[in-house]
Amino acid sequence: MKPFGYHRPADVASAVALAAQVPGARFLAGGTNLVDLLKLGVEAPELLVDVSRLPLGLVEPVSGGGLRIGATVPNSELAAHPLVRLHYPALSQALLSGASGQLRNLATTAGNLLQRTRCPYFQDVTKPCNKRVAGSGCPAREGVHRDLAVLGASAACVATHPSDLAVALAALDAEVRLTGPAGSRCCPLTEFYRLPGDTPARETGLRPGELITAVDLPPPWSGTRSAYRKVRERASFAFATVSVAAALVVREGRVARIALALGAVAAKPWRATVAERALLGQPATEEAFRTALDAELAAARPLRDNAFKVPLAREVAVRVLADLTPQQEEDLG
Repeated sequence: MKPFGYHRPADVASAVALAAQVPGARFLAGGTNLVDLLKLGVEAPELLVDVSRLPLGLVEPVSGGGLRIGATVPNSELAAHPLVRLHYPALSQALLSGASGQLRNLATTAGNLLQRTRCPYFQDVTKPCNKRVAGSGCPAREGVHRDLAVLGASAACVATHPSDLAVALAALDAEVRLTGPAGSRCCPLTEFYRLPGDTPARETGLRPGELITAVDLPPPWSGTRSAYRKVRERASFAFATVSVAAALVVREGRVARIALALGAVAAKPWRATVAERALLGQPATEEAFRTALDAELAAARPLRDNAFKVPLAREVAVRVLADLTPQQEEDLG
């Protein structure tokens, strides 16, 4: 047993100050991932700062029609919130596809975003892993990698990010609100995560002592339909093999607005900007969707056992976009 300090601060300023004083301190809320990593020996912080009772547990409308989601809002509460179900259905669907009901009751918004990879080599401290020990190697490249990255990976790391919530938020243009020793700032969620490069241990743009306090969603586009779909090896309590989140506006049969994100294919939610650009103004057809996804996935560099993820991601994305495309009036009557 490795001893560690534990504090439960009364406010955000105190939490940030405590974390900034101890290098490697960790914030604790639901603990559904962090506690597991402590048990495995992957994480061994000198200090845990308990933020579970800070006033960060509200879902509130903001001026302009958007939504602010507090960092400690439980996943189950967020999935069931009327405004989320009405205006951001992809977000509710993503949350309900993750974990189990019991874990969703405990897991929080910020904790979900800060999940560590489920790569088996990262979670096994008897194996080398560049995320845990820089320069020790990435045995996943030649070993067990069926569920690992096909986009944005590097020679140092092929891990994937496990969050369903983050994929939906990436497609919804969410911003992460942060408070640290230097003050408060906002960061687009698509820029919050880092690709591994030569420093895979640096997974996010968090600065020392910074705390996620909320996530902001902009108002949905007029006429938007959104959805999240997850492919996994069993019906529940399984991480994605591939997932897709999309928001789509179709006018007169053509793509007027689109946002598309892929999950379980990279170290972060993969915003499919190549496909988005290719589809703007194009007919909303399966053929056009498939061509655009082929262009997006041309950058894929699969390994020996995960090449199947490339056509799987394409076909799931095509199906999600097709399902979001409204039928022509003549087809309805």
